[in-house]
Amino acid sequence: MFRTFGFNEALFIITAVQWTLLLSAIAFAGGALGGIAIALARVSRVAPLRYGALAFIRVFQGTPLLMQLFLVYFGLSIVGVGINPWIAAALALTLHASAYLGEIWRGCIEAVPAGQSEASWALGLKYRDRMRYVVLPQAAKISVAPTVGFLVQLIKGTSLASIIGFVELTRAGQIINNATFQPLTVFSLVAALYFILCWPLSLWARHLEGRFAVATTR
Repeated sequence: MFRTFGFNEALFIITAVQWTLLLSAIAFAGGALGGIAIALARVSRVAPLRYGALAFIRVFQGTPLLMQLFLVYFGLSIVGVGINPWIAAALALTLHASAYLGEIWRGCIEAVPAGQSEASWALGLKYRDRMRYVVLPQAAKISVAPTVGFLVQLIKGTSLASIIGFVELTRAGQIINNATFQPLTVFSLVAALYFILCWPLSLWARHLEGRFAVATTR
């Protein structure tokens, strides 16, 4: 016997948005820390660091996010490390975000004109100060738009966490659909909520790209 889709069912789905946002925030924050380390390793003159970072990026960009979730969740369980869906989803998405943000930010660092680095060398700045005061501030401005664009993809990617049982927005929709069997109503609401979350960010990313394009043509 299926129950009717009503206010309580809609509220359950809407409430699950908080877990989607929290998972996205954790993955983005962790990915940002990992991403800056990967980006610096990619532009390093130390070959093992450079190739190690490249291998990390290739692995995570060359495999589906769904497989990464499975490997973290089921793989760690098989080797005896018990892990719940919440931690597994956060860990897998953090590694995924680290790889993509690392490559995005590597491109932004290399987009800073070489003359800036040469001038800082001429002034006697060491590597740390050169990156801190000259290269990274300029790279950060370039990276804002693509970083916001990736954040939109990351929010949508959290929907895959439902596969391992983590109750976020998509999983909440599945639970309510199983109880009401009204997929059109349920998943229309789920899609609308994703749209409300992602559309403003997409517009912001497009706006930032436009501003950056205007600034670079002056």
